[in-house]
Amino acid sequence: MASLLNITNVSLTLEGRAILRGVTLEADEARIGVVGRNGSGKSTLARVIAGLQAPDAGRVCIHGVDVARDRRAAIRTIGILFQNPDHQIIFPTVDEEIAFGLQQLGQSKAEATEGVRAILARFGKAHWGGASIHPLSQGQKQLVCLMSILAMRPSVIVLDEPLSGLDIPTRMQLMRYLDGVEAQLIHITHDPAVVAGYDRAVWIAEGRIADDGAPEKVLATFMSEMERLGDLDDIADLTD
Repeated sequence: MASLLNITNVSLTLEGRAILRGVTLEADEARIGVVGRNGSGKSTLARVIAGLQAPDAGRVCIHGVDVARDRRAAIRTIGILFQNPDHQIIFPTVDEEIAFGLQQLGQSKAEATEGVRAILARFGKAHWGGASIHPLSQGQKQLVCLMSILAMRPSVIVLDEPLSGLDIPTRMQLMRYLDGVEAQLIHITHDPAVVAGYDRAVWIAEGRIADDGAPEKVLATFMSEMERLGDLDDIADLTD
């Protein structure tokens, strides 16, 4: 039986720069952390896995669905949570935002309305029904995005540094929600501490997989290299 996630020889060049270089990964683990420096290609990989960016070569399949070629099936199979919820939210109210994805799945207006009610009740946010999104905090907006994704029941959820920029209590609260998610999580981050307890870790460097395996091994190697680079006096190695 094929793995839940299959990434096969994925390469991508944008504006003349090679961003991903022959990335191959098979994974069934429930929690996978992907670490790397800024500019390493990890966020681009997140978009490719989610089917939002087609690779120049190779393919990404989830449960056998080619996410770049079969967008209708991909919508049912995978969700992505971005770093900035304002880049993800497109509707003015909580109800509309959550209902949109459900209607994309082919649900009727009545079915989507019931789905919105159910997910709000699940998270103890029934009072958000009909609420405007604009006055919500960043953490609350991120929760709206998460509820929108979970209401669609995807098999895989990609997290592209969604906790970055949030304060410590908010990060802790959202992590508790994420810990209870049944879908496979692929968590993109530059902070190894966030994914230290995961089932598997993958280190991306210069668009390639530099290391892959048990988090205690991969993250220790990653941190050792980051500390080595940090000790250098040559600022030419700085990234954005």
